[in-house]
Amino acid sequence: MLMYLTSWEERLVPELHEKHDRPGFRLQIRRTWKGYDFGILNELTDEGLVNAGNRSKSASFTDEGMAKALELLKQYGITLERHDGEEAGIDGTK
Repeated sequence: MLMYLTSWEERLVPELHEKHDRPGFRLQIRRTWKGYDFGILNELTDEGLVNAGNRSKSASFTDEGMAKALELLKQYGITLERHDGEEAGIDGTK
């Protein structure tokens, strides 16, 4: 959950626009810095919640990892705020 709260969305291919004929194709990925205990990062990787195995300084969330983080946020009553200052739903949407 903490990793999700300190994460950001990153566009995979900046010049590629979303196409409706490709359901499930994701143009963005949620990333977080690897400033966490490597034992915990390894456990989360083994559980399939994050991808932290490469040499980069950040890790990416899997779909399962994002779902688990959002579930925990909801469980603890934490709402997210959109960039425009309005309160968002637990999934980041209004």
